[in-house]
Amino acid sequence: MKKIFVMVFFFLLVIPMEAGAVSHGWGYNKGKNQQPPDVGIYEQMLAKHQSYYMDPSGDKHVYLTFDNGYEAGFTEQILDVLKEKGVPATFFLTGHYVEDQPELVRRMLVDGHIVGNHSDGHRDFTKISKEEFRKDVTVLTERIKKIDDKAVVQYIRPPKGTFNEDSLSWANELGYTHIFWSLAFVDWNEGSEKGWKHAYEQVMNQIHPGAIILMHTVSQDNADALEHLIEDLREQGYQFKSLDDLMLKQLLPEELIGFTKSAR
Repeated sequence: MKKIFVMVFFFLLVIPMEAGAVSHGWGYNKGKNQQPPDVGIYEQMLAKHQSYYMDPSGDKHVYLTFDNGYEAGFTEQILDVLKEKGVPATFFLTGHYVEDQPELVRRMLVDGHIVGNHSDGHRDFTKISKEEFRKDVTVLTERIKKIDDKAVVQYIRPPKGTFNEDSLSWANELGYTHIFWSLAFVDWNEGSEKGWKHAYEQVMNQIHPGAIILMHTVSQDNADALEHLIEDLREQGYQFKSLDDLMLKQLLPEELIGFTKSAR
């Protein structure tokens, strides 16, 4: 049977740009039976630029991430559930969200969550120059630091999952790590909610060890499903980790090697 490369709510874009650049739209062939998705050629591209879409260790760890472009009234509920359950998360914010919801951003940080960069103007990183890219992400990080000057913003997620070799490289030069995802579904259309069980099933049907889960905070379905997801995934033996934990795991092998040599 011919294998079809299925994109998750984004079409595969390989669009010629100026100077021979291309634009890629993040997507993958969904995995089944707790297997990770097949991301094809993107695997090597991300590895080259120290970017991640999942935890490759095989551990039953999952990473909750939320994209926040604007507020629809459900983020506080999500934060309440995360606090009650003791679960870390990462919130990727736009400039509009930071300016419009400073108290929610402050609470994210006070509660110990990670705040990531989702572009100040929610721009397509493949259609702007290096200088425009630098200005866009730097302005957003500065906005976040005005709310909390101790905030560390080191993770970046491209709007609509659009990227290319240049944007991955530019982010590295500025000290950012690209974070994509291995589990997502259409959950951002207000007015088309299907109930919390729909969101729950979408996650549970795609779950796999090392999953980086992308959800949008504008969905009441997501907010209502969250506590059920946390409880049931824990029952299946999954542990909720932060992106900082994932980065630490990438460093451990070399550190352990060094420790072993020094102990001889």
